[in-house]
Amino acid sequence: MKRTTGFASALVLAATIAGSTAPQNQAEPVNYLPNPYETVRNWGQLPDGRNWGSTSAVHVDRDGRNIWVAERCGANTCAGSNVDPILKLDPSGRVVTAFGAGLLIWPHGIHVDREGNIWVTDARAATPEELQRFPGARGKGHEVIKFSPEGRILLRIGTVGEAGDPPHRLTEPNDVITAPNGDIFIAEGHIGQYPEATPDSVARVSRFSRDGTFIGSWGRIGTARGEFRTPHALAFDSQGRLFVADRGNNRIQIFTQDGRLLNVWNQFSRVSGMHIEPDDTLYAIDSESDPTRNAGWRKGIRIGSARTGEVSYLIPGHLTDTPAGAAGEGVTVDADGNIYAAEVTVGGLTKYIPRLVPRGTSSN
Repeated sequence: MKRTTGFASALVLAATIAGSTAPQNQAEPVNYLPNPYETVRNWGQLPDGRNWGSTSAVHVDRDGRNIWVAERCGANTCAGSNVDPILKLDPSGRVVTAFGAGLLIWPHGIHVDREGNIWVTDARAATPEELQRFPGARGKGHEVIKFSPEGRILLRIGTVGEAGDPPHRLTEPNDVITAPNGDIFIAEGHIGQYPEATPDSVARVSRFSRDGTFIGSWGRIGTARGEFRTPHALAFDSQGRLFVADRGNNRIQIFTQDGRLLNVWNQFSRVSGMHIEPDDTLYAIDSESDPTRNAGWRKGIRIGSARTGEVSYLIPGHLTDTPAGAAGEGVTVDADGNIYAAEVTVGGLTKYIPRLVPRGTSSN
């Protein structure tokens, strides 16, 4: 593992950006599989008549029953808002805990560690337009915050409001996860899949010790194996392998915790979010596939095995007023096998209740 700046050659840049739709998925589309789940739209109610904003961050609590979510303050930004964006919902969908008001601009990823602490990524700073309207939004974003379950700040990684390189700064942190030994892994770089990406756009995974000491980074922008175009989500399997949703490249890449590439999978489609159960059942949610991005693939949640890579089920995206439909970005699963998807496009949560599927779909 080494520290990198995200620099890519001009040739890599051309392959990466010369049309934001490249590359196409090299696997045959996995579109027609059983869907043994019942869909419950608009699950969970916010207090005081408050509306859901764009939501990409969702994670089951340590107890396996309650659900943590970070939403964007009733809009697609928390600039100028005084509501609590970090929420804990009980199994009935009622908010029982809320905190984080005034701390975040664009909550993007969330993780509940083995001690029940809540980690949230704030994936950008305020835009010039936001600063003009809300000067108080300055000095927020580009950081990861660790909270106690009651909302007390325990650790901050990054310099608030400033993009840059570790050890002192982060750039567009998409997701965060902790290993069994407490090491912290952060996926950085949201811009890589878009036309405005440049040769020095950040696209990497950074690793820190449990106290926030920087250990190293790997990855850069590009389409080659081991490179990224928006490393959007992270998950560990039972072997301790790190799964990275390389969304802009329509694939999952699997690494050791030291950054050595082990495998590349395309069969789970254009993955925005992942959840891996202790039995290695893998839930991968695709919120973006359409004719211009990953043509031929359907949006939805593909469920399979993190051990073998086999895909067993597909929950298709739900219908909206757009031709391609919609599916969430974040995904998590409770102890009863219920799936929860965090919806960026329409906001809030969708719940999927298993009706026919047995627990444990992975192969030994």
